[in-house]
Amino acid sequence: MGYQRRKTITVDVGGVTLGSDHPIRIQSMANTSTMDTDNSVAQAKRIVDAGGEIVRFTTQGQREALNMKNISEGLRKEGYTVPLVADVHFNASVADTAATICEKVRINPGNYVDPARTFKKLEYTDAEYADEIKKIEERFVPFLNICKEHNTAVRIGVNHGSLSDRIMSRYGDTPEGMVESCMEFLRICVKENFKNVVISIKASNTVVMVRTVRLLVEQMEAEGMMFPLHLGVTEAGEGEDGRIKSAVGIGALLCEGIGDTIRVSLSEAPEKEIPVARKIVDFIGECAALREQVKASIENDTVTVTLHETDWETLQLKASMAVGAIFIDRLAKDLIIRNDGFAESQLKDLADSILQAARIKFTKTEYISCPGCGRTLYNLEETIAKIRKAISERAATNPRFKTLKIGIMGCIVNGPGEMADADYGYVGAGVGKVSLYKCKECIEKNIPEAEAVERLIEFIENDK
Repeated sequence: MGYQRRKTITVDVGGVTLGSDHPIRIQSMANTSTMDTDNSVAQAKRIVDAGGEIVRFTTQGQREALNMKNISEGLRKEGYTVPLVADVHFNASVADTAATICEKVRINPGNYVDPARTFKKLEYTDAEYADEIKKIEERFVPFLNICKEHNTAVRIGVNHGSLSDRIMSRYGDTPEGMVESCMEFLRICVKENFKNVVISIKASNTVVMVRTVRLLVEQMEAEGMMFPLHLGVTEAGEGEDGRIKSAVGIGALLCEGIGDTIRVSLSEAPEKEIPVARKIVDFIGECAALREQVKASIENDTVTVTLHETDWETLQLKASMAVGAIFIDRLAKDLIIRNDGFAESQLKDLADSILQAARIKFTKTEYISCPGCGRTLYNLEETIAKIRKAISERAATNPRFKTLKIGIMGCIVNGPGEMADADYGYVGAGVGKVSLYKCKECIEKNIPEAEAVERLIEFIENDK
């Protein structure tokens, strides 16, 4: 069966149409301060010049939401018509303001009305749970009315790392919980006949991400919904690992016909995400066909994929896309990549990286790092480099450092939640301050940034 894209309704985002037979759109998110109009305009231009079609900014407060008007005007004066998205967490009134200014507003169901999570186990009767849903509706419907008035699109963006305590208490840290977190809001949209909606449902774990999106599609179909989907592996990291993990997760779904817009979340300058995303989209047809071929030829729990690429990044992405779903679905346990022109050791390392991205086996330290945004108050790329160097030095003499999972997060939006999939975490807590985590547990708060990397390494070394 050949590649066939899932049918959806169409959604207009400031003149860029998503869904149905329209092209799969590529987007990114700025990491400048949203209050820094000049730098924000300059970065958005770089994203667009690289091929980005939608640009998102964090709007953590009213000031940032209001300044989106200045950023928009700055771009329009220079001939850039790119739709702008306001990214809102914790403050529903900010979403109301942003909806009057931006072409699209992203809200997070985990913290739109529900309070910030505390990871406490709460108990709800069915009546109490229904009351909480009613509170969401009472707050969400006025926002939708503002969006209707201003022709503003809405992205309902669920993140594995920011599920509410309410959802976690009833569904646990599961794909079912992520899907229900989304569906609560979608049902209100349907009830209010609001259709200008895009959905994202992301995780840093590719297996969780793929299984959850598939489950969401099933649930939407069961309830007669056909909203378009935005795909991404959140906190994918940087360098080769970030590209491979993104291609494994995003590629698995695109090759199944799922996905209408994508973002490759790399801990790098956002404009560097765009060429990677473009390649992933361009490779869909070829990789979908290749996947069917290699799936049919699995032998002794081993996938063998033969490619003929001369560009290393292209090889990484195509191999990851072609076999990602096979390993996510646990149809095989090992991978052999053949490609003339690259050393056998390089191909073996690539195979190991794909297997790690699909959570089959771990052969090296994993870094779960966010791409950064206007909330990030430290130099993310420099910090990742420092932590990588320190971990690598310790791994040379201490075996337990070799297969750790380290989370490096810019802020608390997803930081503590994503620590569940990491052994240890480094999370921005404020200007010049960092908090350290063991899994979800905060072990040290508000450490001076200058001391934080060393303190993290010391804690790992002494932790038993």
